[in-house]
Amino acid sequence: MTNKEAVLEPKKAQEMIDVYIMGKRYKVTKGLTIMQALEYAGYQMIRGAGCRAGFCGACATVYQIKGSPQLKFELACQKEAEQDIYLTQIPFFPANKTLYNIDTMKPTAEDVLKAYPETVKCFGCNTCTKACPQEIEVMWYMSDALRGDISAAADKSFDCVMCGLCAARCPQGLMPYNVAMLCRRLRGKHVAPRSKHLEERLVEIKAGKYNTEIEKLKKMSKEEISKRYASRDIEPEK
Repeated sequence: MTNKEAVLEPKKAQEMIDVYIMGKRYKVTKGLTIMQALEYAGYQMIRGAGCRAGFCGACATVYQIKGSPQLKFELACQKEAEQDIYLTQIPFFPANKTLYNIDTMKPTAEDVLKAYPETVKCFGCNTCTKACPQEIEVMWYMSDALRGDISAAADKSFDCVMCGLCAARCPQGLMPYNVAMLCRRLRGKHVAPRSKHLEERLVEIKAGKYNTEIEKLKKMSKEEISKRYASRDIEPEK
C-alpha cells in the first residue's frame, strides 16, 4: 500500500457496546473499564473513585449481565465493561468499626471476639469469598480468627483493599474486612519479630543524624529530587 492510499483509507469505526447504568442504556466504546464507561456516559466520579489502580477499594461494584441471574462483584477501575452489563456502584457501605487499643490486646481469639463479638454468627456460607474482587478466601480467614490463628488470618487477608463487598453480601451482617485489619495489626504488634535495623534507624533519626541531608532535600527542586530518586541504588551490592 502506498502512502497516498494509506492516507485515503477510511479510519476503522470504534466498536461500541450497550451498558446499563441504574437501568438506563448508554452506548460506550468497547475496551473501557467500568469506571471509564461511567465517565464516558457522562457520570462524574466524585465518590466511589480513588487510586484508579486497584489498591484503594473505593470503587466496589455489583453488576449483572443481561439474561443472567448471577450477581458479580469487581472493582470498577479494574473490570472491563461488557456488552449488556447492568451496573450499580457502592461508594460506601456502613460497616461499623470497633475502637480498640492494640497495645493492650493479645493475639487471641478471645480478644478478636471482644472487639467483634458478632463474628461467632458466621455459619460458613462462603458468600463473602464469592463477593471478594481480590479472590481472597474470606470465610477461611474468618475461621482462622475464630480459632485464634491470628497469623494465618493476617496472611490470608494480606491483599484486602477494604472495599467492603464482603460485608455488603454477608447475610449475618458481619464485617470481615475489619476483622482482617485487626488480625493484621495484632500480628504486627505482638507476633511478628521486631526489625532490629529499623529500630536502629529510628534511634538515628531521633538523634538528628540525617537533619543536614533532610534540609538539603527540602531546598532542592522537584526535578532534582526526581532525578536523584530515579538514579538511586534500590538494592546496593555489598
